[in-house]
Amino acid sequence: MISINLGSGRKPHADIGIDRFALPGVAIVADLERGLGFLRDDSVDRVVCEHFLEHIGQFEGLMAEIHRVCKPGATVEIAVPHFSNPHYYSDYTHRRFFGLYTFDYFTPRPLQPLKRKVPDYYGGARFRVLRREYGFASRVKIRRWFKGLVQRYVNSSRGRQEFYEESLCWMVPCHEIRFVLAPIKGEAA
Repeated sequence: MISINLGSGRKPHADIGIDRFALPGVAIVADLERGLGFLRDDSVDRVVCEHFLEHIGQFEGLMAEIHRVCKPGATVEIAVPHFSNPHYYSDYTHRRFFGLYTFDYFTPRPLQPLKRKVPDYYGGARFRVLRREYGFASRVKIRRWFKGLVQRYVNSSRGRQEFYEESLCWMVPCHEIRFVLAPIKGEAA
């Protein structure tokens, strides 16, 4: 199984680390803004992006490249800061926001499971969202306990996730949002 970690950085991981800096654990040094031209079509079983995509300027192009290199049946695991995360704005290298519906824009409308439908843009990269989950965090013990309760409640149904993002996210900001995507290949795209 070929598993790649885009923007792997210094974090220890079991995947093939790809980053623009030659850090310990990085197997391939590449500018990911330029794509994944060093990988063949349909050659990857799993792509991991942990707090990396918010740094990319060429987001749509990189998503097309991820789609291209994924085998049918591959998974793409993504963790990004949610737009309500107050620390998101402190990092000047963050270039984009992410919310509950971000990856639905890469999903054909009939396959979008949430109540609110978004336009499915015309690019060729199509994905199905298999899972989405909010992650809450705090360094303060009592807040961590409270946010753990909120996390379990909010993630217990799609309706609660939608309600949270529409009505509650500025009262109880979350740390991140995680997605698992599957590329839609061939006729279904």
